[in-house]
Amino acid sequence: MINLKNVTLRRGTKVLLDKASVTLNPGEKVGLVGRNGAGKSTLFALFNGTLTEDGGDFEMPRQWRMGQVAQNMPETDQPAADFVLEGDTRLADLRQRLVAAEASGDGMEMAHIYTDLADAGDHDAMPRAEALILGLGFRVDELNNPVNSFSGGWRMRLQLARALMCPSDILILDEPTNHLDLDALVWLEAWLQRYAGTMIVISHDREFLDAVTNVTLHIDHAKLTRYGGNYSAFEILRAQQMELQQASFSKQQDKIAHLQKFITRFKAQASKAKQAQSRVKALERMEKVAPLLADAEFTFGFKEPNNLPNPMLAISEASFGYVVDEEPKSILQGVSKSVLAGQRIGILGANGQGKSTLVKTIARTMPLLAGTLTEGKGLNIGYFAQQELDVLHPQDNPLEHMIRLAKELGPNSGEPSREQDLRNYLGTFNFTGDMVKQAVGTMSGGEKARLVLAMIVWQRPNLLLLDEPTNHLDLATREALSMALNEFEGTVMLVSHDRALLRAVCDEFWMVGRGKVEPFDGDLDDYQKYLLEESKRLREVAKNAARDSSVTAQVPEVELAKPVTAAVPAPVASANTSNVSSAEQRKLDAQKRQQLAAQTRPLKRELEQNEQRMSSIEAEKTTLEQLLTTPIPPAEMADAGRRLKALADEVARLEERWLELTQQLEASA
Repeated sequence: MINLKNVTLRRGTKVLLDKASVTLNPGEKVGLVGRNGAGKSTLFALFNGTLTEDGGDFEMPRQWRMGQVAQNMPETDQPAADFVLEGDTRLADLRQRLVAAEASGDGMEMAHIYTDLADAGDHDAMPRAEALILGLGFRVDELNNPVNSFSGGWRMRLQLARALMCPSDILILDEPTNHLDLDALVWLEAWLQRYAGTMIVISHDREFLDAVTNVTLHIDHAKLTRYGGNYSAFEILRAQQMELQQASFSKQQDKIAHLQKFITRFKAQASKAKQAQSRVKALERMEKVAPLLADAEFTFGFKEPNNLPNPMLAISEASFGYVVDEEPKSILQGVSKSVLAGQRIGILGANGQGKSTLVKTIARTMPLLAGTLTEGKGLNIGYFAQQELDVLHPQDNPLEHMIRLAKELGPNSGEPSREQDLRNYLGTFNFTGDMVKQAVGTMSGGEKARLVLAMIVWQRPNLLLLDEPTNHLDLATREALSMALNEFEGTVMLVSHDRALLRAVCDEFWMVGRGKVEPFDGDLDDYQKYLLEESKRLREVAKNAARDSSVTAQVPEVELAKPVTAAVPAPVASANTSNVSSAEQRKLDAQKRQQLAAQTRPLKRELEQNEQRMSSIEAEKTTLEQLLTTPIPPAEMADAGRRLKALADEVARLEERWLELTQQLEASA
C-alpha cells in the first residue's frame, strides 16, 4: 500500500502539502482533485520519485512497477507500432538479452529467456500494441507510419498507448483525456475499468472520473483528504462535511462569546474572579474549529446580444475542406443545414472527420470550397479555437490583447475602451495586478483559455463557435462555462469531449463523419453505444485486413467491460382461487374493459390529434428548412426563420402534452 504520514511538500517557498497523511490500498482507482496550483502535479512527482518529501514519511512498495505517460514530445522516425511496443520494458529487456545470448551461443541462457518471453506475452505483444493504438483513434494504415509524421496531439496519444503497454502495478495519469475525442475517451474508460493494478489519475472531466475511480483525494489549503467513492460521491460528501464544519464553527463561536461575556463582566469582581479565571483557562484549552473558508468560485456571463438574426446561417450544398498546394481537399460534401436563433448544437464525430474544419469555415478562418454559406444580417461570431494560440499572440499580454480588440471593433461596439476599464474587465476573469502585463506565452493553458473567453464575451456575440473550450480548464471553471452557456441568449455550436458540458448545454446533435453532416437521433448515451459498436467493427476490419495481407499478426479484439445484469425470473402464473364461475368472470372482465375504454377514449382521441399535428409540423419544418438552403430574398429568409422558431415552440408544447397523455394511458392500463 501507499502511505503518507505527516508529509510536507514545498515548491520554492510555497507549502503545497502541510503534514498530510493518507493511505491508498492496492487495487484502488484514485482520482486526485483540487484547484489549479493546489499541488496535484507536485504530489505526482512524489509518487514517481522525481521529488522527495520535505518532511514526514512517504512509503510505496519498492517492487511495484510504475506506468506513466512521458511528457516529452517523441521525435523519432520509428514506426508507431514499434514505438508503442517498446513501452513493455520487460519484454524489450528480454529481447535484448536473447540477442546477446544467441551471439554468445549460450544455450542454457537462451532456454531461460524463451521461457521468460512466453511468460511476458511475447507471442501476442505486437497485436496488443496495435490494439492500443487503434483503440486511441488511429487508423489501420497508420500503424507503421513514423512517429514524427504525426501532429503533437497524436504523438501524445502514442505516449499514452506506450504507458498502457507497460506492465505495471501502479499507473499514474495526468490529464490523459486532453488529446482525446469522445470515441477514444470511451475506449480508454473501458480499458482502465479492467486495469487490475492501483491507479491514480488527475482529470478535470467529471464523467471520466465517475467512470474509472472509486476513491477521491482532495487537495485543499495544503491538506489532503480521502473520500470513498467517485467524483460525484465526493461532491456530496464534501458538501455535507462543509455544512457540518460551518455548524460546528457557529456553535463554538456562540460558546466563546458566552464565556467572553462572563469574563468581561465579572473579572473585576473579587467574588467572581475565580470563576472568571476558570473560564479564561477554558477558552485557552478549547480546540478551535476553523471557519469555513470557501474559495470564491469563478463565474462569468455572456452579455445580451445586440440582435438575434433568424436564421443565423443557411448552408446549401456546401463542401468543407482545405487547400494544399492550391489543390482543394474536400472533407465534407453536400452539406445543407440551417442554424436558427437559440439553437444549442453539439457537434459529434471522430478526430479527422471534419468537426474543426466545419467550425473554422463557419468562423471565416478557412474558405468554403463549394456551395453557399449565407449569414443572417447582423451575425456576430464568437470563436474559441481548439488551439488557443490560433487567436492569441504569445509575446503580447492580456491588456494588449484587449486594447487591440477594442481598436478593431471601434467606438460602435458600445463597450468602454479606456485602459482602466479594460483592466477592470480583465479582473473579472481573474487577471489581476501584474497578470495583465504578463506575456501570454508564459501563461498556463487554463489562463490562456480564460483570456480567450474574456475576449469572446467582450465582443457580445450572437453565435458561439466553441472548439474544445475545456481542454485546459479546471472543474470549477468548466462549471462556470456551463452555467454561462445555459444563460446565453444566442446560438451555440459546441465541439467537446467533455460529456458533462455537452449534456448540460446541448439539446440536439450533429454527426460529422464519412464526408457528411447529419442529425444524430439520440443522446450522448446512444452515441457512446454507437462508438463502442463502431470501435468493434473497426477492430474486425483490422483483423481481417491483417489476416488477408499476412503482413502483420491479427489485431486482438479488446474485450469491453460488460455490465452484469441479474437474471429476471419469468412470472409465475398464480392459481385461480376465486369461486366465480368462468362465464361470470368473462362477463365481469367485459364490463371492466368497456368502462376502461370509455375512460380512455378521450385520451386516445387527443393523443391521435396530437400526433397528427406533430406530423404536419415536421412536414412544414422540412419544407422551410429546404427553402432556407436556396437563395431567397432576405425578407423571406427572416419570415421562414421566425416561422421555424414558432413551430419549434409548438412542438415542445405538444411533446410535453404527449408525454402526459401516454403516462395517463399507462396508468389506466
